[in-house]
Amino acid sequence: MKAVMKLVATAAVGIMATVGAAQAQQVTFRSSDTHPADYPTVQAVEFMSEILKKETDGRLSIQVFHSGQLGEERDTVQQTQFGVIDMLRVNLALLNNIAPITRVPGLPFLFRSEEHMYKVMDGEIGQEIMKALEPHGLVGLAYYDSGTRNFYNSRRPVRTLEDMKGLKIRVQQSDLFIDTMRALGANPTPMPFGEVYSGLQTGVIDGAENNWPSYHSTRHFEVSKYYSLSGHTMAPEILVMSKRSWDKLSAEDQELVRKAAQESVAKMRELWKEREAQSREAVIAAGAEIHEVDMDAFMKAVEPVYAKHVTDPQMQDMVERIRAVQ
Repeated sequence: MKAVMKLVATAAVGIMATVGAAQAQQVTFRSSDTHPADYPTVQAVEFMSEILKKETDGRLSIQVFHSGQLGEERDTVQQTQFGVIDMLRVNLALLNNIAPITRVPGLPFLFRSEEHMYKVMDGEIGQEIMKALEPHGLVGLAYYDSGTRNFYNSRRPVRTLEDMKGLKIRVQQSDLFIDTMRALGANPTPMPFGEVYSGLQTGVIDGAENNWPSYHSTRHFEVSKYYSLSGHTMAPEILVMSKRSWDKLSAEDQELVRKAAQESVAKMRELWKEREAQSREAVIAAGAEIHEVDMDAFMKAVEPVYAKHVTDPQMQDMVERIRAVQ
């Protein structure tokens, strides 16, 4: 009897140890995004989490902290580098000072269309840019759409370069974006994304530049009704992972994470197209005025931006390769 009880006790200990080991392997990645819960980038990462949970029987998952819960984008970049945050959706512009090659996709009027941008970023060039982030503590996982960025302001319709003169335009905290605004005649004002609405409302800034879904989701159209179709940049968003978090994963789990991230791209782009159309319709219905701009004049005005920012031979070569992609 004692022998049987000892055997049962030993088996129970073994089972508990196995359960404990399984529980110890469970990982929930913390992911940050400044956009609201229903935004395509947030939904895409949640879709990625569902893939990981299915592939690992719940062992790997992602908790998305949306709406800037973990801080503004610049702060979350540093937290991700240090491993405080595991994953981050961020615009490439916020990485320009970390890895200069990330400036290239944000150059004004570089991409001819969204399809051209997809082909470039989904290919060899996109991979090169991701690899440049690794020495800085970030592992690139996927590129998400950021649409075409356009100007909007509260003072007047912008159709010509003359209309741009003197407007205080909020830009991302990036030298490239600052110089682009200056080249177009505006007064660039770097400001965290979460402060833009109050800045427009109080007159600290006259306008900003962003895509249709962001213009809509932030309700910036309420305080800035003139939206001008400049299409000055198509800089994509990127989903990155902290290298500190990445290095803790087995090679097999790293492959699972990469695969899930790539699968989330198609979902994100599907959601993006729907959201873009809905946002455009909603802001027009709310009274936003849509204006065309003198594209030839705008494109010519930003030529000095290339002269200043594309001085490195590697960047010059990348620009030429991007332009050559058909």
